[in-house]
Amino acid sequence: MIKYIDQNNTYIDAEVTIGDNTIIYPNVIIEGNSQIGKNCIIHFGTYIKDSIIEDNTTIYNSFIISSQIGSNSQIGPFAHIRANNIIENNVHIGSFVEIKNSNINENSKISHLAYVGDSSIGKKVNIGGGVITANYDGKNKYKTDIKDEAFIGSNATLIAPVEVGNKSYVAAGSTIDKNVPDNNLAIARKHQENKNRKNR
Repeated sequence: MIKYIDQNNTYIDAEVTIGDNTIIYPNVIIEGNSQIGKNCIIHFGTYIKDSIIEDNTTIYNSFIISSQIGSNSQIGPFAHIRANNIIENNVHIGSFVEIKNSNINENSKISHLAYVGDSSIGKKVNIGGGVITANYDGKNKYKTDIKDEAFIGSNATLIAPVEVGNKSYVAAGSTIDKNVPDNNLAIARKHQENKNRKNR
């Protein structure tokens, strides 16, 4: 049985399938060839089109287009899952994250304020706030490949095409334009300088 908090303010296409014990909040729109699994929670303000949401997944106030979200995952609030994404099980996509044409493997986290485009993200990867995959040079799109258990520090920019190896770290604030081998720490930023202001 599906639980609608306010069915009069919920818009579900006739072709959509929804599993048992799923809760649908008001102001949710689900369109096209979408499938929602069992025991899901779809919170208010969410828009889903032509997408699959597997069992036990919670969506907070997000847009999901032509993508697949695995089980036991959490999306949002305010995430934008654009077309052609496969997001595996036990993944956390947090607030103000945009994902396009990417694969996110299980147990990975992209918690807030990030853009991931044309990318392959391995298992148990952590992507910090403000991370950007720079995938477009004005003419062509390029791929970013982040391997299992990598850690991408906050405000890093990964200039594709580029690969970050297994269990490697990218230091916060780095701009990475060369491959990072397995089990390495990549640091690419200018050293801090402090200037005395007393005589100004």
